[in-house]
Amino acid sequence: MKASVIIPALNESKLLPGLLDRLDRQTFRDFEVVVADAGSSDGTREICKSRGVVLTDGGMPAVGRNRGAALARGEWLFFLDADVMPPPDFLAKALGEMTAEGIRLATCSFEPDSDRPLDQLLFELANLYVRLSLKSDPHAGGFAIFVDHTLFDRVGGFDEQLRLAEDHDFVKRAARYAPLHLLQSTSIRMSVRRLEKDGRFSYSAKCIQVELYRLFKGEITEDIVDYQFGYGESNRDVGADEALKRLSDRIAAWKRQHAETIRRVSHDMQDSPELTATLAELRRTFNTLKDAVQSYLSR
Repeated sequence: MKASVIIPALNESKLLPGLLDRLDRQTFRDFEVVVADAGSSDGTREICKSRGVVLTDGGMPAVGRNRGAALARGEWLFFLDADVMPPPDFLAKALGEMTAEGIRLATCSFEPDSDRPLDQLLFELANLYVRLSLKSDPHAGGFAIFVDHTLFDRVGGFDEQLRLAEDHDFVKRAARYAPLHLLQSTSIRMSVRRLEKDGRFSYSAKCIQVELYRLFKGEITEDIVDYQFGYGESNRDVGADEALKRLSDRIAAWKRQHAETIRRVSHDMQDSPELTATLAELRRTFNTLKDAVQSYLSR
């Protein structure tokens, strides 16, 4: 079997059927679906049984992903979450690009299932961060990690002792053997329910706190922020205004600058002083943008 799609789940009866429908419509067909359920009480397990997917007991996301991988028969493991929405040609394009380019570890860009300008900006900022840190400090959300099964086994899977950022830790360890790539051929949409549950500012602040902890203290083995596996009611939303539009324009300009830099620098100049200086300047600009977004959210 070519691929296994592995989904950790807890009480996902509302969104899991939509993902399974999208997987049923994939143009590429040589794959299986494995759901690792963490003790759902809302009918999630019954949905899995009725849809004929492989069902196993899960736990926190790291545990669920590892248990799903233990049953997976695919040469490739695609870790997705129940709230993502892949297009019909997602597996075909992702596998095609990884095979053609010799890629063993990948993620993809993601966009919100929302037309709100603030959501678009926050997702774009997250995508830029993934792109900018590919070589220096690889990051990938657990909702979109694609890895060669052999590499997954070599790394030892996800660290089940970690309370948060186990996905970033996994790709960082795996990237020691095969670099992380951001796929160019495809992307996914995903729900903004986490933003709606925690609030835009609160969720963004948590992400920053997690990154600072990992930077200065190491991987997270204790509860440093309030994180729950599962979703509840939404908090209030944040409206858009002219300041948000200006931020969006600045991020768009940064993205164009980054793309132009990548085009100008050839492969054999990867370690040149010119490239080092240029990327350092891009990172400084990015950090300025990140601070501007944080300031906007905290108004």
